[in-house]
Amino acid sequence: MSTSPTTTPATVLVIEDEKPLADMVVAYLARAGYQTLIAHTGPAGVQAARESRPEVVILDLGLPGLDGIEVCRQIRTFSDCYVIVATARSDEIDTLIGLSVGADDYVTKPFSVRELVARVQTVLRRPRTASSAQDHAQPPRVFGELSVDPSSLQVHLRGEPVALTPTERDLLMTLASRPSMAFSRRQLIDDVWGGGWVGDEHLVDVHIAHLRKKLGDNPDTGRYVTTVRGVGYRMGPG
Repeated sequence: MSTSPTTTPATVLVIEDEKPLADMVVAYLARAGYQTLIAHTGPAGVQAARESRPEVVILDLGLPGLDGIEVCRQIRTFSDCYVIVATARSDEIDTLIGLSVGADDYVTKPFSVRELVARVQTVLRRPRTASSAQDHAQPPRVFGELSVDPSSLQVHLRGEPVALTPTERDLLMTLASRPSMAFSRRQLIDDVWGGGWVGDEHLVDVHIAHLRKKLGDNPDTGRYVTTVRGVGYRMGPG
């Protein structure tokens, strides 16, 4: 009897100190077909991420031992997994700080667990490799000292690799794919986060700002990423 090939389900690590909430999130994720792990403290979360290599981490900011910001910073030193921050803090600064250390998305407590699972499904649909044969056939795109390679999904600045988070990389790849086009925030969200994503579109600005910082790009001059006022962003000098 022949058997059809199976795909190993993605692993999602939930780092949350509220045990009833963590159990509920894990139950919904398991029902959706994911492998799940739980950690209730910051240090335990970093260790679990290092040992299990999850595809997605759902990360609370208010953790004992190490706060979520430091947990995210440490995870980013060894993993490019998707990080979704879950926080009870409504202060925008906390959210921006969380994203600046490498988080890809956020939800604010109280949140719908179904919505959170949908966010996980959305990020996992984002390609981790070039999305088409056409991409594989294309040479690197060069913008001054910046080289963006759609086939390997690598970025080099002055010949040196640039360490980007998955979201920063995907934004840059999207902009570089059509360098003469000015993308609106909504268009970038649809291309990078997916058409079903719901939230504050200014999330794009946070990731663009962090991308520019890593590229040494001045937002006033826009050597690599230019702000198109009233529209959004495009590649190339302003």
